[in-house]
Amino acid sequence: MNSFHCPSHDGSNEAHPTVCAAPLCYHLAPSRQLLHAHAGRSGDGPIPPGETPDVPPCLLSRQQHSVIGVEKVRRVALMVTPRPEGEFLDQAWEALSTVRAILRQQGEPMTITAQTVYIRDMANAGALRRLMEAFFAERMPVTIFLPQLPCDGAELAIEAWALASGRSEIQHHGPGLITVSYDGLRWIQAAACAAEGEGHTAYDQTTEVFTTLRNEVAQAGVSFDEVARIWLYQGGITAPEDGTERYRELNRSRTDFFEGIQFCRRLGPSRNGKISYPASTGIGTQGRGLVATCLALQTERKDVRLVPLENPLQTPSFDYATSFSLKSPKFSRAMAVAIGDYVTTWISGTASIVHSESVHLGDVEKQTDQALTNIERLIDAENCERHGLVGAGSTLADLAKMRVYVKCPEDFERCRATCERRLGPVPVIYAHADICRPELLVEIEAVAFSPLRQPISAVQPAAAPSIP
Repeated sequence: MNSFHCPSHDGSNEAHPTVCAAPLCYHLAPSRQLLHAHAGRSGDGPIPPGETPDVPPCLLSRQQHSVIGVEKVRRVALMVTPRPEGEFLDQAWEALSTVRAILRQQGEPMTITAQTVYIRDMANAGALRRLMEAFFAERMPVTIFLPQLPCDGAELAIEAWALASGRSEIQHHGPGLITVSYDGLRWIQAAACAAEGEGHTAYDQTTEVFTTLRNEVAQAGVSFDEVARIWLYQGGITAPEDGTERYRELNRSRTDFFEGIQFCRRLGPSRNGKISYPASTGIGTQGRGLVATCLALQTERKDVRLVPLENPLQTPSFDYATSFSLKSPKFSRAMAVAIGDYVTTWISGTASIVHSESVHLGDVEKQTDQALTNIERLIDAENCERHGLVGAGSTLADLAKMRVYVKCPEDFERCRATCERRLGPVPVIYAHADICRPELLVEIEAVAFSPLRQPISAVQPAAAPSIP
């Protein structure tokens, strides 16, 4: 089946949980509805917040989800965390039941295409994989299992993307590869991993996962330069290795692998000779393995453009001094994907960094606040226009989902309070993870959907971006 799981993390725990057979007699209201949230929907809309009946006690998972209606294909971003009660597989059943309830209330067939599973004890990953393979059958999404602890004590948490399957063509090419096609767009999601092992250095692991990702997307007829977003989950990210840090060796390998690749050349505007890179997250996990996923886009449509964004408050990561890494991190702060009359902005992992220096050392609330301010400035209309994307721009209210990585367990509640104060309700998963600099306490990534007030077709040829 199409679950993707690193062999070194396999487990063999078995259990026989009791499954609640209560009928679906309630609605779970979305946290956010973005753009035309009812686009292409044949059923009734969800019950508005405030009118939603209490969730019955048979459903134990906390959930947040966003409904996004763009063009003719409805999307749902789901974040599901079971209550920290009962055995592992009890919590897993509750989480999957919650996912099913959310999808069933959309009024049309929905298919999950990709999911990230955060697991407290990776010995349970094998049992969960088998449960998910039975649950999804032939429609198993690309799935990665991460040794990251959910902050609120649950055994696992699930982040998933779903879309209306009746209006799109979904092809499962293997455990680590899926393609989704609709309206002249073809999205490609791939996954890879490098197991830990003696003599298997961070440099070697990074080269291995990028090589695997390149080979995976090639199976779908995709060139690696069409990749727009990358996620890297590195075990022991700040741990020493060969006289340096593992993350610095990841950056060295990534730089070498990216040499000569012209990202965004098919769909990007002229950048006056400047090099473009995908948006990216590089975050720590337990162990010493490496898991990676990527998202690519193919299309012949003339109203589509990829625009890498840099932050006016920050030095581009690829211009960092060698004091941070012998070869600088090669990623953009965000990737704006303009399609017709809307923009999807994939926001890279963002921390409390101003220019190139870490700020607010030792204060998780201020670091969280600074990370959110960095995101706010990165995606606003002024910065989009600076990059040649006229009529675009998002606010924090346009975020469809977030991941918040918290380094220290004791900082979780203060970090969450700061996020809720700035953002209100937004689907989010909080996970314990090391950040790429020892002094950083929190990192945030997100994706935003917002209208494009001046459609791409109306502003051809593309304006040359003015990169700060």
